[in-house]
Amino acid sequence: MPSEVSSADQRPAPAHLRAVTFASEAYPTREHYPFDRPVIQQLHEMEFRSSITFFIGENGTGKSTVLEALARAAGIHIWGASERGRFKWNPYEGLLHRYMTLHWVNGLVPGSFFGADLFRNFAESLDEWAAADPGLLKYFGGASLVTQSHGQSLMSFFCARYTLRGLYLLDEPETALSPKTQVELLRLLAQYSQQGCAQFIIATHSPILLACPGAAILSFDALPVRPMLYENTEHYQVYKAFLNDPDSFIFA
Repeated sequence: MPSEVSSADQRPAPAHLRAVTFASEAYPTREHYPFDRPVIQQLHEMEFRSSITFFIGENGTGKSTVLEALARAAGIHIWGASERGRFKWNPYEGLLHRYMTLHWVNGLVPGSFFGADLFRNFAESLDEWAAADPGLLKYFGGASLVTQSHGQSLMSFFCARYTLRGLYLLDEPETALSPKTQVELLRLLAQYSQQGCAQFIIATHSPILLACPGAAILSFDALPVRPMLYENTEHYQVYKAFLNDPDSFIFA
């Protein structure tokens, strides 16, 4: 994989997952999702050189698809995921993980998958469990996640869950977070990854999260997927240009 890393880069080594290889030659189809995506067809190996890796790219490029497949390949449950009714059933949709081999640093570790659209299911289930065992809530700030604001409940969950040793996959965690709360999450990610027990792989559009020191950024807009420096990402460049001169965007 081509590298775009500065000589001053001091990234903490991946805590748990070192790389994933794709058996692309064995894909069962190239005409059906997700195997019809160019980025999926050209993925052969993906290395994780930092304890925090960000996936970036336009919607539909495949970053969330790969993230979910990583979870399944690692034996991580995707909480609340359910099959939706489709106009046309696709028998290949959930099979990408079967063609992935994960290479660990020191063996398989537990972990979790976070998706903003799935979190509500977890929060409501936790409330049901807490009715029988109220002590469960102490692990999430002492209050029901349902009764907190969405942003507060997310941060309570993150602060509780990511202190544990494991591999953590997050799909656009910034969705319900204010800029200020995104900075809080950024600090949390930097702190926990530096401690060496947690490794994060995150699909995001947030230029705030992408600024995490030492993080690796993999762009799914490029073929094949390749590393990028923070300042070279579209997220950084567009936000910086907009904040410097918003009128040029509004009245272009």
